[in-house]
Amino acid sequence: MWQYVFKRLLLMIPTVLGAAFVIFFMLRAMPGDVCELKLGGEGAYVDEAQIELCREQQGLNDPLVVQFTNFVGGLAVLDFGTSMWTGRKVAYEMGLRFELSLQVAIMATIVSIVIAIPLGTLSAVYQNSWIDYFVRSIAVAGIAVPSFWLGILILLALLSVSDALTGTRWTPPIDYVPLWKDPAYNLSMLIWPALATGYRYSAVATRMMRSALLEVLREDYVRTARAKGLTETLIVNRHALKNALLPVVTVIGIEFAFLMGGLVVTEQVFNLNGLGRLLVDSVTQVDYTMTQGIVMLIVLIFVFTNFLVDILYAWLDPRIRYS
Repeated sequence: MWQYVFKRLLLMIPTVLGAAFVIFFMLRAMPGDVCELKLGGEGAYVDEAQIELCREQQGLNDPLVVQFTNFVGGLAVLDFGTSMWTGRKVAYEMGLRFELSLQVAIMATIVSIVIAIPLGTLSAVYQNSWIDYFVRSIAVAGIAVPSFWLGILILLALLSVSDALTGTRWTPPIDYVPLWKDPAYNLSMLIWPALATGYRYSAVATRMMRSALLEVLREDYVRTARAKGLTETLIVNRHALKNALLPVVTVIGIEFAFLMGGLVVTEQVFNLNGLGRLLVDSVTQVDYTMTQGIVMLIVLIFVFTNFLVDILYAWLDPRIRYS
């Protein structure tokens, strides 16, 4: 088992380096200049000497090899550099928003798991029944409805209900308050985006759970268990469900990693100042260090999540440890 874990850890190194290489040089190929934008904006006249001084201070005049070496060297000690726009540490800027994005991702993932696994299991066990058709309808609706549009519907419903019951209009909270400081205020801020996003991603996991469990239920060892007289509930819970979870774990893991930086529109709808919103702002401002810092953080989350998925694979199916 430990050899398997060690091999997976070693595979993370070239993956992160390759992602850093692609991100760094793709950003340098983008049009725009952060110094021109920062000093005067597009179309405004700015003294070339000031622009050159800004570029020199930001290290933009250094050879690309030197810039890339400094970038990778900083990553080795988890130093993402200094923002070209605000002048503050990238890690500090991301830290202000990381807790919010992490909590939304965790809550949305919990919602996805709570919905997907029971409904997918019921749909597979009662295949071609009204339960199956009902669950499949919910899953198709979840895939077809974007999470930000569902969020708008939730906001409109909350506004209508609050106006009818109290006579005052409900508004989304503005300032983020951690869960451990004020749980009620925190949940009132994040429960709705978590539900909107979790339902969207539960649809994919539900369909995957149904397909995987149907395939497992047709295996020979399941038929043997039925021939021995075991109940269907015992067969599903003890023999089939664990093997059917393998592809579902992959889907849920990828969804969680994506949620850490992929909720740009949803954050705008619910007025959340998370990592996705910060990423859009940094790209608009041509802030190389901030953009590559956020993207590398998302890459690290993806890599670490895939590592955890591999470990879960080995726990769910011991044969994988020796592959």
